[in-house]
Amino acid sequence: MTSASNSASAPLSGSRVLLVGASAGIGRALAVHLVRAGAQVVVAARRMAELEKTVAEAVGGHPVRADVRDETDCDRLAREAADRLGRIDFLISSVGVARLRPIAETSLDDWRWAMETNAVGFHQVLRSCLPYLAPNAMAAALSSEAVDQHRAALGAYATSKFALERTLRAWHSEHPELRICRIRVGQTSPTGFGSDFDDEALGKAFEAWANQGLLVDRFMSPDEVAGSLVGLLSVAAAFPSVTVEELTVAPSAAAASFSGTQSGPTPVPSAAAPRD
Repeated sequence: MTSASNSASAPLSGSRVLLVGASAGIGRALAVHLVRAGAQVVVAARRMAELEKTVAEAVGGHPVRADVRDETDCDRLAREAADRLGRIDFLISSVGVARLRPIAETSLDDWRWAMETNAVGFHQVLRSCLPYLAPNAMAAALSSEAVDQHRAALGAYATSKFALERTLRAWHSEHPELRICRIRVGQTSPTGFGSDFDDEALGKAFEAWANQGLLVDRFMSPDEVAGSLVGLLSVAAAFPSVTVEELTVAPSAAAASFSGTQSGPTPVPSAAAPRD
């Protein structure tokens, strides 16, 4: 039996976690926190070199290269995770991609890329993992405050995250044996979310976001978000008959007042999660 002191220092000891989208930003920070909390972790993303950096920083975890848009990759990922972990207690998706485009300039390829990665990809990973999930397993996906706060030039991204949330509801309705959790994340920096954004387009987007009143004085760090999520998962591990269906992680007004207005160059906010 785990002692009280060990439970406090390793609240996820014995928990088996598959974390998708762990190559940067919130996903990487979450992998580090999960390993430190005692979990057995399989981390997945498209970029193996970045995954290896995640494992090195976490000093633990098993990397698997997988593209959530590829059904064959999802099936292979599920099998490899099961081979490594036995059963999966927590399936977590920190996947999020976006192209910065005014809505009139958003192409069919932009729409497909966002929808297939951010919404359909999670569905396919969960579908592939279904035979390997432990009783009372939790499946959680990071969504975005952008779902309810329209941000200029992120229309396809926000729509894909709304589709993700509806997908989570469908799974919750048809598979009540699973603990399904939607996690909305507020502005976070630094992440890999905007690393491919064009500087000129980003400047115009920031001007539009400021005019919309959507810029905040303080951004959360990936480490802060990850620490909050590990707290949620620790409670879920301790109380397997209880679920949290919806959670929002956002910068607090008190923290913003305490830290003051951010100085220096304005960071690129993560509207939900890092690029995979």
